[in-house]
Formats: sequence, structure tokens, C-alpha cells
Amino acid sequence: MPTKNKYLKQILIWRYKYISERQFIYVLSVLVGLLAGLGTAILKNLTFFFEEVLEGRFIKDIHYSLYFIFPIIGLILVYYIKKKIIKKEIGHGISTTLHAVSKRNGIIEKYKMYASLITAPITVGFGGSAGLQGPAVSTGAALGSYVSQLFHMNAKTRMLLIGCATAGAMSSMFKAPVAAIIFAVEIFSLDLAFASLVPLLLASVSAVITSYFFFEKDALFGFKLIDAFQTKDIFYYIILGFGTGVASVYFSKIYFKITKFFKFFKKPMHRLIIGGFAIGLLLYLIPPLYGEGYGFINNLLNGNSTAALADIPYKVDLTNIWVVIGFLFLIAVFKAIAMTTTFAAGGVGGIFIPTLFMGSALGNLFAKIINTLGGSVSESNFTLIGMTGLMAGVLHAPLTAIFLIAEITGGYELFVPLMLVAAISFAFTKYFISNSIYTVELAKKGELITHNKDKNVLMMMRINTLIETNFKPVYPEMLLGEMLKFAVAKSTRNIFPVIHKESERFLGIVLLDDIRSIMFDADMYNSVAVETLMKSAPEIIFYEDSVQKVMQKFKDSDAWNLPVVKDGKYVGFISKSKLLTAYRKKLIEVTS
Repeated sequence: MPTKNKYLKQILIWRYKYISERQFIYVLSVLVGLLAGLGTAILKNLTFFFEEVLEGRFIKDIHYSLYFIFPIIGLILVYYIKKKIIKKEIGHGISTTLHAVSKRNGIIEKYKMYASLITAPITVGFGGSAGLQGPAVSTGAALGSYVSQLFHMNAKTRMLLIGCATAGAMSSMFKAPVAAIIFAVEIFSLDLAFASLVPLLLASVSAVITSYFFFEKDALFGFKLIDAFQTKDIFYYIILGFGTGVASVYFSKIYFKITKFFKFFKKPMHRLIIGGFAIGLLLYLIPPLYGEGYGFINNLLNGNSTAALADIPYKVDLTNIWVVIGFLFLIAVFKAIAMTTTFAAGGVGGIFIPTLFMGSALGNLFAKIINTLGGSVSESNFTLIGMTGLMAGVLHAPLTAIFLIAEITGGYELFVPLMLVAAISFAFTKYFISNSIYTVELAKKGELITHNKDKNVLMMMRINTLIETNFKPVYPEMLLGEMLKFAVAKSTRNIFPVIHKESERFLGIVLLDDIRSIMFDADMYNSVAVETLMKSAPEIIFYEDSVQKVMQKFKDSDAWNLPVVKDGKYVGFISKSKLLTAYRKKLIEVTS
């Protein structure tokens, strides 16, 4: 360790001498991009390894029966890895990263650099119905945070490097560097200024180059656009936009309800047993829900519905188009349930790929219905645009949805329907669901980073750094003479908190102005108690209040000092002057 610190110190000294701050950020963004790309490549390779071992060597002739067993085995393995090795909560990748950015100044625990690398491939490789994008972002963000801390970068640069890592993970996963930058800006509310754009570009490019070293060909989607956009299909695309909007609302509501249901089970093992059995049954009945489902999506894109539904165990006529449409509908409906159940049972994964999966099924079945009823539309195009609609609605990321689908398929000729469907789906979903699955919990707590700088500054401030404790407390039974001797004479403040002597419960305040007329009357010293002098505080700040709420309480009460209470006990005071000074400092730090 001393040797490591010695070399690091030498690097930092050399850097301060010869490299400017901006140039060093560029260097770190390339490093973070490479690390995020490497982490994503490891995630994908491990997942493909588990899938190949299980499906290629063990399943073969009896794979249908084992669809029920493998996800449960995977969930059990993940449970014991989390309990015995990691010993900490992993959380959902993008949500926990957003929380670290908004409430922890971008400080992410070191164990998250490897936690998802171990658990996500097991969850998905063993058939868990989830994706890898969330874990890739979690791993990359933790690496970005660690690099920034290692080289003593400030909070603003640390958050930028986390954004670079996010873009790198996305770029490496899909080989879509432009969409990756938009994703980082849209989800993490980064400022798209020159100062942040260049590092994002460098990180995204370095990550995608890393990906090409490991996957020369398209590992996820091998489809290229063939059918051009036709204006006669605009009406159908409008209907598809509303359809994907409805599906996005359903996806989000199901996620919230199933997650809430599993919270009733306090013990993780109980959630594992119930969730594991449920996911096993779902995959047994509808095998296409197994794993991430890239094969299913690719088959639909290439017009091979029979191959996409090949694992369906029932003796059905897949040449009957209505049978195919029925199964596609069931797959779309149950994908959200299978995914959420995987998470609730203790699995580790992301929601990004499941939205693509569900969107592809919806877009394809919609095109099939149109064509069966006498229309003539491109099934592959509708499959692509269905994916866009679900992403825009579920993730609340319409720009990412548009550019990702256009970039990974070369479908730039479809920009008009991509934009149309994404806009309709996003607007429709936003009307019913204010925040995405990623951000709903943070939004409830007022901890969500947005493009509003004032709110972001207030959110990044911490109440515990604003509390002043040099106020002399008094007790209700204390006489005026005692108060003057032990509090007023020894205090530089003009306000005194009244607290219960034993429990330290906050009761009220006494202002110096309120006792000024009697404080020199000796006859009152032994006859007047603090209890008769105290009054209620104009407002009370609770320790868990957000700084934005604190600011509002000062505005409503017109007070200069307000008491802070934690679990009913007095903690200290916050002054308006200190609050405003801290706000100005944080604003300069964030915007400089």
C-alpha cells in the first residue's frame, strides 16, 4: 500500500506540473471509457458462457423441463453470493447510480465495481428474465467514481466521469456511441456543454473500441434496415405510438405492484422461494421469456416468427397467423411480470433489454394484424419501432430510444416514424406515470437530479452540514435567574431552545427579546419559570427534510433561525444566512 501511494503521489505531482485540469479530465474520460467497456465485455462474456454451458451441453434433449429449474438455481447462487461474499445490498444499477449522484456527491461503494459482474451473469445466464444494461452501468459508474476519487477530482468532475462511464457501458453494450452519449445526458441530466461533451465523446468511443476487441461482429442485433419508410403507414404508426404508450403504463404499473407485493415478505429467503417458483413456472409455460431474449428479437426482426416461438411446448399450428399473434401477445404481457419477479426474488439485472423485448413483440404482432386484415406494412420496421415506443415510455428516454434503434440497425431512414412513435408513447406514459422505474423512488424523496440547476444545488446540499449547535438549551422548570446565569450569560445567540431535561425532546423556544423587559428585575428571578416564557417555534425542521423543503419553511415562516429535530429530540438550529451562504458556494461549485 505505501508503494502504491508513493507512485500515485508521483503521478499527481507530475500531472499538476505538466497537464492542465481539462486535459487530465480528457485522459480520465478515456480511461473510464476503457474500464466501462471492459466491464461490459466481461458481463456479456460471462453471461454467454453460462448460457452456452447450460443450453449447449446440459439441456439439449431435455431443455424444456430444465427451463423450470435453472432460473431457481441461478437465484439461489446469487442469494448466497450476496449473503456470504458481498454481504451488502447491490440494488438496481441505474437507480442506485442516480441516488449516488444526487445524494452522495457521486461517491459509490467500491464493492459495486465487481458485485454486478458476479451476480448479473448468473441471474441472466441461468435464465432470469432480465437484462445486462443496468448492471453494466452500475459497474461502469462505480469504476468512474473510484477513478475520480483515486485522482482527487472534485464532486462536479466525479459526476461527469460517472456520466462518461454510463455512456461507455451503453456504447460497449450496443455499439452505439452516439445513443450512449444521449443516454447519459437524458438519464443523468448532464449538461451538454463543450466541457462535458468532449469527455463523453472520448469515453463513448474508447468503450466501443474495447467492445470491438471482444466482439468483432454484432453480438446482440444483426439486423440492417431493408424496407424504407412509406408515408401511407403514418396512421398505423400513430396507433402504434398509443399502443406502446398503453403498454408502457402497464409495464410500469406491473413493476410497481409486484415490487410492492414482495415487500410484504421480510426475509430474502421467503422472497426467493416464492419468486423463484413463480419465475420457474412462467418460463416453463412460456419458454421465450428465458434470459435476455436477443434470439427472440433477432428472429422477429428477420421475419422468422416460427424460430422465435420454436420453444413453445404446446402442439400448436404456428403456420396459423392468429396463433402466432396470440403467443406474441402473451409473451409481451408476461415479460414485465417475469422480469419484475426475477428482481423481486433476488436476481440482479436491468429493465432496459426487457423493454426492447416487449416492444419487439408488440410491434411485430401489430404489423401482423395489419397485414392479416388486408394492409401491407413492413413487419421488421414495426418491430423496430415497437422497441422505440416501449423504451421511450418505460424509461422516459425518447431521444435515447430514437437514436439507439436508428444506430444499431442503420435505420436512419425511419427517423420520422421513430420520432412520431417515441413522442406519442412518451407523452402518453408521462401523463399517467410521472417518473420512470429508475427515478420514481428518488422523485418521491425529492432526490432526483434534473436539468433544473437550482433544484439540483439544493438537493446536493446536506442538512447536517448546515446545523449550528452553539445554542444554549434551557429546561421548562428552570427559573429566570438560572436561565440568565447558565444560558444567557454564556451565549452569543439571542434564541434559546427549550428541551425536556431527560429525554431531550424539543418543546419550544425563548427569544432574548421576550425576556429583555424583565431580565434586570431581580424580583422575577425566582418567581418566573422558563415554561411561562417559552413559545412555539415558527417552524420545525426535521432531520430528514430535504434542503429544498428547509428553504420553503424559511420562506413560509419568515424566520432567521429554525430548530432541527431528529426523532423528536433537539439537534440544533439552521440559520437562513448560513443556508444562503452554503447555497451560493454549492452553486459556484456546480456551475463553474
